[in-house]
Amino acid sequence: MSSLADHIEAYIKKMLRSSGTNSVELSRAQMADDFSCVPSQINYVLSTRFTLERGYIVESRRGGGGYIRIGRVQVEDDYAHAVRLLQSIGSELTEKQMDNILVHLKDHQIISPRELRLIRGIVQQEAGKIGQGRNLLRASLVRSLLFFIIESKS
Repeated sequence: MSSLADHIEAYIKKMLRSSGTNSVELSRAQMADDFSCVPSQINYVLSTRFTLERGYIVESRRGGGGYIRIGRVQVEDDYAHAVRLLQSIGSELTEKQMDNILVHLKDHQIISPRELRLIRGIVQQEAGKIGQGRNLLRASLVRSLLFFIIESKS
């Protein structure tokens, strides 16, 4: 079963696809009413699922007449963008950063949902075996696996 956060994310992504401009302006209060939730739930979805790592820019203004503007970062060449994204991975990578990168690449159809699950599973299994240095190992494994997948599709 999907969570409320999944439904809110899907709704926003649908609005972005249908906007024609790759950006949309929303009312936090209106969305909270539509989904029968508190505005902080909308904030949670925005801060965890619409990040720059996932290819989104979120601008927000609170108060009366406040709004949320969500824009999708335009990428001209998906594969060049993916390579630059991978090269930007530092020596360490948290699990949350890894998930954001993988979802971003899946959303741009650079990796498939199956490849996302495979990479996540392999990295979690290997990183779970060690006590210290998980973020170092995670960064190395993610870079290696994604470079292999991207090169094999070129």
